[in-house]
Amino acid sequence: QVQLVESGGGLVQAGGSLRLSCAPSGRTFKTYAMGWFRQAPGLEREFVAAISWTSDSTYYADVVKGRFTISRDGAKNTVYLQMNSLKSDDTGVYYCAARGIAPSTTYYYTSEYAYEYWGLGTQVTVSS
Repeated sequence: QVQLVESGGGLVQAGGSLRLSCAPSGRTFKTYAMGWFRQAPGLEREFVAAISWTSDSTYYADVVKGRFTISRDGAKNTVYLQMNSLKSDDTGVYYCAARGIAPSTTYYYTSEYAYEYWGLGTQVTVSS
C-alpha cells in the first residue's frame, strides 16, 4: 500500500506562485506514473497534470498549460507541481495520485480512474 502526502498548499494572491510536493510514505515512486488533480467547491475533481515514471512524458489540462509544471525528483522520491500566474479559478483542493506500472511502460494517465493511490489533498486558495 502506498500512502501519499501532499504539501505546499496555502493562500496566495492572484498572479502569485506555489509549489506543491507529493511524497510517498514507505515506498519509492520509481515505477509509478503520477498525476495531480484538483477539486473546487461544488465541482467534480478534475485532471491537472500527469507525468510518466521516466519523466519523458508530461501532459497538462488546457486551463493550466503554460502556467503549471509537473516534475519529479527520483533522488528525493518526490513529485512537484509548480504553479505560476495563479488565478482565482485555480482555487481548490489539490490531490496527488499514483499508479504502479511496469518499468517498460512510459505512459502517463489523465483519468482519475487509472490511479490506484491518492493523497488526502492540500488546499490552494487564490485571492483576487
